[in-house]
Amino acid sequence: MTRLILFHKPYGVLSQFTDKGTAGSERPTLSANIDVPGVYAAGRLDRDSEGLLLLTDDGKLQHRIAHPKSKQPKTYWVQVEGLPEDAALEALCRGVTLKDGPTRPARVRRIDVPHPLFPRDPPVRFRKSVPDCWLELTITEGRNRQVRRMTAHVGHPTLRLIRARIGDWHLGGLRPGEWRDA
Repeated sequence: MTRLILFHKPYGVLSQFTDKGTAGSERPTLSANIDVPGVYAAGRLDRDSEGLLLLTDDGKLQHRIAHPKSKQPKTYWVQVEGLPEDAALEALCRGVTLKDGPTRPARVRRIDVPHPLFPRDPPVRFRKSVPDCWLELTITEGRNRQVRRMTAHVGHPTLRLIRARIGDWHLGGLRPGEWRDA
């Protein structure tokens, strides 16, 4: 029987079970939260991003979830610097051209602060003179740091990035560090 785990990856945790970084730089990995043999991450989520990460023991399912050809929609809650004008949101919806080529069109909308929103450690730096807002952004590809590069391209750098959904799977009420079987 295939096992699929939904995990709320906390900020600062690597999307792998071991740290292959510089010796002596022990960074938190999945093994600090998940003690289930034989499962592997289906895709990645940057160390400085948080939210839904799927893990499975089925290689074919892992490939189907993670491979760009499957075009699995991934929805993110994105706290950005500034208040994006409609033109910036329309550019994201059309797709923007990054250094590695044009992105596919995205779905994007302004949202209120997502619920539930758990505190992040360390918290996002607050600046009185620079407003921020939240966007819900859905993409169907998964290039390296794509959402961050897209929002920066339209003049609104990402302050906090939380993946809320992959295809039909969603965070639900999982708290950072918690997981459950799908």
